[in-house]
Amino acid sequence: MAFDAFGDFRMTGHTVVLTGGAQNIGAGIAKTLVGAGAKLMIADLNGEKAKATAADIAKETGGECLGMACDVTKADQIDAVVGATVKAFGGISTLVNNVGWGGRHDDPTAISDEDFIASYKLNTISAYRMSMACLPYLKLAKNATITNSGSMSSAAAAYDILAYGTAKAALNQMMISLAHLLAKQVRVNSVLIGTVLTPGYADAGIDEAMQEKLKNPDNLVGRAGSPEDVANAFLYFCSPASRWVSGQIVNVHGGGNVVRLFN
Repeated sequence: MAFDAFGDFRMTGHTVVLTGGAQNIGAGIAKTLVGAGAKLMIADLNGEKAKATAADIAKETGGECLGMACDVTKADQIDAVVGATVKAFGGISTLVNNVGWGGRHDDPTAISDEDFIASYKLNTISAYRMSMACLPYLKLAKNATITNSGSMSSAAAAYDILAYGTAKAALNQMMISLAHLLAKQVRVNSVLIGTVLTPGYADAGIDEAMQEKLKNPDNLVGRAGSPEDVANAFLYFCSPASRWVSGQIVNVHGGGNVVRLFN
């Protein structure tokens, strides 16, 4: 048999839970992992969109992909996703904590306590709760992994999205701690994502003029990213190709020094 240089990137035999995968970057990650052979459950606040995206991915790739509604800030809904995934696919080997969102604050000095708490619950606590819910099944799996969608706003001054950047910074610390806590059982890593222009920017209050500016950010590659650019990093972390990697952060932002984009 000829040597298969790409064999370690194949996800055949793996079952993935992916949060926030109905659209944007999450949908790109879902398509890439299913295309690599994984069985995948999309868990998204928009259940109908999750099902539609899953059906499209299954049709395009010929793989197995399902979708269901889930508010990741609700423990009972997290448990429902885990139960449904195990029932459909027989277990869980891979978790991608992709859910994340943060609104822009024109006056960052006026962010309320409630804004910080809501951002922390959605961007940080939800990843912990989902990880713990999946953990009994991950411990039984070969090449078990947890990979988080981080943000470059956690590593640079991000005063216009301060609550979001702060919550994502906490997610970085949590990742490293979980990687040590689960050593020799589950690999845990994060991808810090730069400017990827999707409809999510409009949802976060970024107007069309600013979105146009963001198409050519100040990075070494000279362009904004695509969901596929990010998805390939997730494929590496989730697949056996990264079997000797844990507790790590990879920056996927076009390279170079991080600068403020929204000025």
